[in-house]
Amino acid sequence: MTTDMTKEGMSAPLGATLTDGGVNFSVFSKNAALVELLLFDDRNAAQPTRIIPLAPHRNRTYHYWHIFVPDLKPGQIYAYRAQGPFAPERGLRFDGKKLLLDPYGLAIAFPEGYDRKAASRPGDNTAAAMKSVVADPGRYDWKGDLPLKRPFAETVIYEMHVRGFTSHPSSGVAPAKRGTYAGLIEKIPYLQDLGVTAVELLPVFQFDPQDAPEGRVNYWGYQPVSFFAPHRAYSSRKGPLAVLDEFRDMVKALHRAGIEIILDVVFNHTTEGGPNGPTLCFRGLANNLYYILEKDKSRYADYTGCGNTLNANQPIVRRLIQDSLRYWVTQMHVDGFRFDLASILSRDEAGRPLPNPPVLWDIESDPLLAGTKLIAEAWDAGGLYQVGSFLGDAWQEWNGRFRDDVRSFLKGDNGSVPRVATRLLGSPDIYGHEDREAEQSINFVTCHDGFTLNDLVSYNHKHNEANGENNRDGSDDNLSWNCGAEGPTDDQVIEVLRNRQVKNFFALELLAVGTPMLLMGDEVRRTQRGNNNAYCQDNDISWFDWSLLERHADIHRFVKALNAFRQRRDMVAEEGNPSLNQLLQRAEIKWHGVALNRPDWSEYSHALAFTLRSLRARFLLHAMLNAYWEPLTFELPPISTESRQCWRRCVDTALASPDDICPWEKAPLVAQTTYVVQPRSVVLLALALQATAEGVSQAR
Repeated sequence: MTTDMTKEGMSAPLGATLTDGGVNFSVFSKNAALVELLLFDDRNAAQPTRIIPLAPHRNRTYHYWHIFVPDLKPGQIYAYRAQGPFAPERGLRFDGKKLLLDPYGLAIAFPEGYDRKAASRPGDNTAAAMKSVVADPGRYDWKGDLPLKRPFAETVIYEMHVRGFTSHPSSGVAPAKRGTYAGLIEKIPYLQDLGVTAVELLPVFQFDPQDAPEGRVNYWGYQPVSFFAPHRAYSSRKGPLAVLDEFRDMVKALHRAGIEIILDVVFNHTTEGGPNGPTLCFRGLANNLYYILEKDKSRYADYTGCGNTLNANQPIVRRLIQDSLRYWVTQMHVDGFRFDLASILSRDEAGRPLPNPPVLWDIESDPLLAGTKLIAEAWDAGGLYQVGSFLGDAWQEWNGRFRDDVRSFLKGDNGSVPRVATRLLGSPDIYGHEDREAEQSINFVTCHDGFTLNDLVSYNHKHNEANGENNRDGSDDNLSWNCGAEGPTDDQVIEVLRNRQVKNFFALELLAVGTPMLLMGDEVRRTQRGNNNAYCQDNDISWFDWSLLERHADIHRFVKALNAFRQRRDMVAEEGNPSLNQLLQRAEIKWHGVALNRPDWSEYSHALAFTLRSLRARFLLHAMLNAYWEPLTFELPPISTESRQCWRRCVDTALASPDDICPWEKAPLVAQTTYVVQPRSVVLLALALQATAEGVSQAR
């Protein structure tokens, strides 16, 4: 029951806001007849200690329900219930017996007996429901920390999973910290040593771990229930608010190491699923506004493959998305966001693509987000594909065509030479018309969704039986090649070939124009045993096995050296950041085949070479790519005798470590006029255009 101590409160800001003497609560619900605020003393409480009805005449302004409750402190556990019509034919799905999270809640408490199914069944689910927690985001001492704002031209992204990075016993992290933000902190020196400059974390917004097939858990996290609260299970500390500080400790530690943090965010659907899904938050407050519905409003439009689609261009949802992004930048100091199925954000309230989606312009033009990295997965599950045409001037894009064309070339497919040449140049056929920076393309060969790099060269077919769906889930189109045997093998010839192919993929990805993104563990040939959809595998199928660091030390060394080479390849202009077209013009690229100036673009060609000049004219690079199954002899560009210089072999993926990659200063000279490139290998030569090697060694 309510008391005289409560006050009307204010409609803004949304959420639970600490003020002098108490907390102001505000939540949006247009069609509710009554909203109740429930307060709890404990996350496991079966019943609230206090129920406060919000009277429409006293505690409602427009469609915002609000109240001020004195004497409440950070850590107060709370939730809502909303009474209203259950009329699916009108898009309304109120259930006054279901506990609802605050859409703007900053932290979430899980009871020990949390039960997702209880939110789908009739009746009260109080004892088994997630609950929101009052938090004070301003209490943390950042000690001067700010987002790093590193330019994309200097960025190498490492896509990783917080839990998977340190959960394996071989990580050396104490059991209490394995799979947590604190565990990741302990491994920051590894990331620094590897040479990556940004980590892209798979979803860390609170998600429902029970949104998975029976007997399994949701591991990836693409089933959000909150857009503000960090995932509680990734904290090593007890208490629902401790996760906030541990997350920020991680951000601060990464920044001190010069590493940015990018969050993979899911603003395209929620864990509430389809018509039979649980009522956890949005469905029970404003189902008809938060979600895109079909003409039959009892049905959810599904452009995500996850049962529902967030109504991103509805004004209330637009504000929610923008407020969420602002919160993570200003209060949690993250450096950027990768938007899962970002094309969803270009659909209107009927699901139709918009030429100028308001939510995307809201994000791009927000001064608080200026300089924040924005990365779009520019497609959705409804067939919308916007790679190269995603709206705006500030978005980078996952380039799925880079992945496919590089895979196809190294696999030995016919007709792939012209395509891979274009991908290595930053995909001007996709991005050249926009006159944008050269790094607009996020170049990747593997990511969380699909084979790991080891499995890409070890399996012809997916092996997802562990997911419990009879191997029906996951893509069948992987452009993979097992090199002669399906899965693990003792055949050393096959193993040598696989190792070489792994290095080939890294060489093309890290030397191509654009922003490279590496997948966690690829640098040590992490395997998922052929599973290309390990979304429900919170076990050693998905975890980083740190013993592989010793077993595949040669690959790890190769990636480290490539990252170092990339940072000193002289591709960043001294004055400003050139557009892709300007960069390609200055590079003076010349194409070759095995013969100079005679590239073979034919259907059955499997070889390519090119020479380019660095932007500052300090050296030449000459690359030779042989995806053929026999050695090929390539002619080398001639060098004038007065230059007193020779080509140096920086990379040859056919050679064993440490000869496979050498820093320029120590790279062996190549005096001959031809070079034999071994089957399925990549060679990179460099030539100084200055009188001394020191000039090139300082060219950064």
